[in-house]
Parts: sequence; structure tokens; C-alpha cells
Amino acid sequence: MRTRTLIALVLTAITLSIIITPTITGDTLLAADFQKESFHKTVDFYEYARAYATLRGLTPPPNNHHAWVYMTYINTAGIRLLYAGLDNVTHDDGLSSFTIPMQTFIMHYKTNNRTRDVIMGSTFLMLLAFNDTTTSLYPDSPDMNDELYASFSLGFDLSALNNTLPVFNSKTTIIPLTNSSDGLTWTWGMKYTNLTALWWRTMIDPENPHYNNSWPIALTLYDELTFTYSLTINPTTGTATLTENHVIGRMRELIFGFLPWLWVRYNATGTYGMLGNQIPINYTIHDFARDNHIKMSVVNFQTSVLLDHETYSMTGTGANATDTETDVSNGGITTYADDGEKIYDATFGTKQNYRLYNYTADPTEIEYDTYAAKTRTARIMGYSGNAGLFTYHIALLKFLPLLVYNMYPGMFNRALQTIGNMSRTNYFYVISYPTYGGYRVEHDPTYTVYLTTETTGNEPAKYGFIIVLAIIAAVIIAAVLIVRRRKPSQPSTAQPPAT
Repeated sequence: MRTRTLIALVLTAITLSIIITPTITGDTLLAADFQKESFHKTVDFYEYARAYATLRGLTPPPNNHHAWVYMTYINTAGIRLLYAGLDNVTHDDGLSSFTIPMQTFIMHYKTNNRTRDVIMGSTFLMLLAFNDTTTSLYPDSPDMNDELYASFSLGFDLSALNNTLPVFNSKTTIIPLTNSSDGLTWTWGMKYTNLTALWWRTMIDPENPHYNNSWPIALTLYDELTFTYSLTINPTTGTATLTENHVIGRMRELIFGFLPWLWVRYNATGTYGMLGNQIPINYTIHDFARDNHIKMSVVNFQTSVLLDHETYSMTGTGANATDTETDVSNGGITTYADDGEKIYDATFGTKQNYRLYNYTADPTEIEYDTYAAKTRTARIMGYSGNAGLFTYHIALLKFLPLLVYNMYPGMFNRALQTIGNMSRTNYFYVISYPTYGGYRVEHDPTYTVYLTTETTGNEPAKYGFIIVLAIIAAVIIAAVLIVRRRKPSQPSTAQPPAT
């Protein structure tokens, strides 16, 4: 795909669309909440950070910044699990509203020998579209020799721009935390609909990570991006299973610029010009994605902290998984303490296939075909060194240790060094979906953590067993695309800032 720029009109409209996002009425997050068996709240996380940051040696966020985050917390069977899904980041000036679909888990638990406390964090970072080049290092997986397009959400309502463009107005809906009468099953989630995103040309060479912050390449509209979670505890078998089902809906609109003053819009019905007129060629958004060999991937990173030991991660074949580029599609990654004790496993081969729903062949998106996903570890600096691209992520991540303080205060100082710091992660991993076409994608790779539950403080023991925590697509956003026909067996988003 040739490098192209979005129409200046759209970008100007984005800049001038000074639409004040409706104020969210949030709850207050308190230290005492972490002593409860559970809670779920939409909170201004920056308000919480301002209250505690100075006390814990951190510089608080500016007083006029707000980060609205949906949080769920489960504190049972010796495991503390906190989920945080970002709704939006706003500024009091009313000029900025950024909804970045950022998802994070933080867990506290005991290792198998019951003597060590572990804090483990896992974060979905972004969607990354790509196409392989003739010099691609890892076919069907995004690498530094490929053309890469970071997909970031856009926080403006462009519905009033003019009548020749589609409605761009992303919305977020929470799926409230609920539990069964016996307290053994918990469910929750988050859904982004009409998700508008800008594509930014991105380079992940560890020696020179950067992105093109002059103009975005494209403006896209996805049907949805949904995360749903279910935690099930089985005291008989001594297991707890956390499953995540995530969906990336099909690309419904794509505005692509050839020159700053010339652009074309694609959707499922065809191609349209700047004045809204349909160009008399039967060429759709899915044709464009296919002919330009656009593929989709998700980027995630894992971090773990022990009080008195360092950790390291190895693939199933014994290769180093930290800061390497290793195919783990058919295997997994195990993280150990520096004396060899196992901390957790991440397995990718168990659920390697993804579903692709071909809207062109089946507009009901019921039937699907399956394809093999590819999972590879990635060089850390290629992503963590791209600070300009992840300005808002970094601003939020650096305050995550404040949550650790209230989950388990003894681990705060260690967590401060690593949790939320992308450069100190155990490993980055990228799951890619080579057959795409802009269609709906669904995937549930399995992420498994083995740990021993043990109560802390004066919490009464409910179960003393080993938990197997299976996070389907582990804090990653799995997309689904349908290809060939087969019977099936609140506020808006934001562009990355200029540096």
C-alpha cells in the first residue's frame, strides 16, 4: 500500500470540532473498596491518582485531566483480580476527549509454594494493521520491515461535518459485574460501538521507533470492539477459569487520502468521491483491503513482579521470550522466578484458530470460516520506545501501582518499578490474523496462570487450592473475520498526539 494522507478537510474538521463530551457521573474509588469481596464502578481514575499520588511519591496528573475507567474487582479464594477498561480521557477545556480501547488486568496471588506473593499485569495495547513487504522478516506477522498502521480511536463526533460523510460518533457501554447466587461465577465486560479510528504509519525498529505524526493515513469505522469476561471458580477441582471473548467488528467505512485535497471513501456498497457521489465501479471496502493485502493484529504485553526475586520468561522450546522475536503460535511462554519457580504460563497453541465472518458472502454474519492465527514475541523498544504514539497510554499506566498499593501494599515499591512500565515488561506478544479483508474477527487463544491461592491479612480462607486462570485472548482484543461459508459447529475516541 502506498503511503497516502487524509484529506485536510477532515483533519481540519477534527481540529475544529470543539464538541464538549457529556460529563460522566462517576463513583469515587476508595482504599476501603479493596477490602470488599467485589466491586464494579466507573471512576475518574485521575481523581483517585491525585488523592494518593503525592502520598506515594508520584507526581499527580493535572487537576483538569480526567480518566473515566470502568473497574471491576474480585477478592475471593485468595486471588485479587482487578480489571480496568478505559472509557475516555477528557480535559476541562472541553477541547479534548480521547477514548482509547485500553484493557488491563492486575492480579495478586501466591506462588505454588505458598511463600511468595506475585503481582501480574497484562495489558492490551492496540490494534495494528499491516501488510507484508518483499523484505518482510516474518510473513503474516507485523515486523519492522513491513508497512504498519497503528489504529487509534478518535474522540470527536463528526456527524455534522457534512452530508457526504458517514456518521462518526463512537459510544461505549459497560456490561455490569454480576455473580451467581453461590458466588462462584462472575461476569462483566465493555463494548465500544461505531468505533472510529485513525491509522498512523508506524515504525517499530528498536533502534529508531517512531510514527508519522504529520498526517494519519486513513480514517476507519468499525462496527464494534467488545470484551466480555467470565470468572468461574470450582472448589471441587480447585480451579478458577477466567474467559475473555472479544470481537472486532468489520470495517464499515474507510476514508483514504491520496493527497491532502483528494480522498476516496469505501464501504460495503462501493466507492464514493469527495462530494458523496458513488464512483461507477463495483469496488468495496473489502476489495480494497484484499487488494492492498491488509492484515490485522493485536499488540499486548505481560509484566510480573516478585518481592525479593526477578522474573524471566521462556518459550516452550527453551528460548528466551523477553525482547526477542520468536514464533509461539503452536506453543506458549512460561514465566519463572530467578531461582526457577514457575510463576505463570501463557499458552497460544491451544486455541490457535480464529473465525472470520465474510459479510459479503453472508450479511447475517452467522456463518464463518476458520484460519490459523500467528503469535510472535516482539522487541520491546519497538513499541515502548514509541513514546509519542503512546502518550496517553503511558500517562495512565504510570499510576497503576497506586492500585497495587491498595490490593497488596507490601508489593507497591516493586510494582512501582515495573507494573505499567512497558520498557520493563516480561515480553510483548503480537497475535496476527493474516486472512482479513476488513471482516469481523473472533478469537479466543488461551492464557493460563498456575498459582496457589492463600488468604492474606485477616481474610478468611474460602478455598485452598491451585487456581488455573484461563484468560481467553488474555487482555487482548481478538478480532473475528469470516471468509468462506461454513456452518457454525461513553464518549468517543482519540487520535494519538503529535510529539
